[in-house]
Amino acid sequence: MSSSKNFYREIAPLSAGDSFLVFDRVKDSFDFPVHYHPEFEINFILNGKGVKRVVGDNIEEIDNVELVLIGPNLYHGWELNKCTSKKIHEITIQFHNDLFHESLLSRRIMNPIRDMFNRSIHGILFSKKVAEELTPRLVRLSKLDGMDYFLEITSLLYDLANSRNQRLLSTYTVDYDTFDDYDKMKLVYEYVQKHFAEKITLEDVANVASMSIISFNRFIKKRTGKTFVNYINDIRIGYAARWLVEKDMSVSEVAFKSGFNNIANFNRSFKATKNCTPSQYREDFSGLKRIL
Repeated sequence: MSSSKNFYREIAPLSAGDSFLVFDRVKDSFDFPVHYHPEFEINFILNGKGVKRVVGDNIEEIDNVELVLIGPNLYHGWELNKCTSKKIHEITIQFHNDLFHESLLSRRIMNPIRDMFNRSIHGILFSKKVAEELTPRLVRLSKLDGMDYFLEITSLLYDLANSRNQRLLSTYTVDYDTFDDYDKMKLVYEYVQKHFAEKITLEDVANVASMSIISFNRFIKKRTGKTFVNYINDIRIGYAARWLVEKDMSVSEVAFKSGFNNIANFNRSFKATKNCTPSQYREDFSGLKRIL
């Protein structure tokens, strides 16, 4: 599990101004290829006995109910495996890794959450008892809005942090030097986030990073494991995925709004990134979804 080349970097449909992404859905299948992303992720699964979970170097079959916290950039995924349930209830919550700033986490009252976040680089499995006790609150969470949502998720995190019988899943941890958290990469990311709907050339972004085109090509490949074109497309696909599940827009409207000027190219790029067509993705995510 030492190389990110084996797995894909998921671009979560969270913009810089968003706080949380919530999916609440019941499915008859549950397959998510091993991937990673810089956001924290809470994943709750009900009626999923027999599903295979991969977190770092840990591979296990899950029980009927489970609750895990995945830290930033830790590889994780799920396979249907031996599960026969046709009503797998999944609630996924993602939030930016800097949503709770260190100045807040350093306060004594927040110490349990800070310590839990630090442990989450291994992935944390919470006890079945805790998962069952928190089920009503997790189900209700997706129906809240605004500050009510923020306060409840903070309360949930605090209760999770103080819960008994937590288990770290992976002996493997992330080498953060391999990820795109350097100043130059931040400049590139911010530029692409601002201009993704427009035509972006390699020269444009190389200038933003104050690098030659040749040096920038090597830099972007090393930091993301992708070519410049694939990196840009991943950002665009991330926004497209968000709009497919959040907006009442046609697939072609989503394609052009996210920066693709050719619907065939959009469909091809989307399938390569998400392993399904845009229409299939919209149908798969037809449950309750919230971006707050």
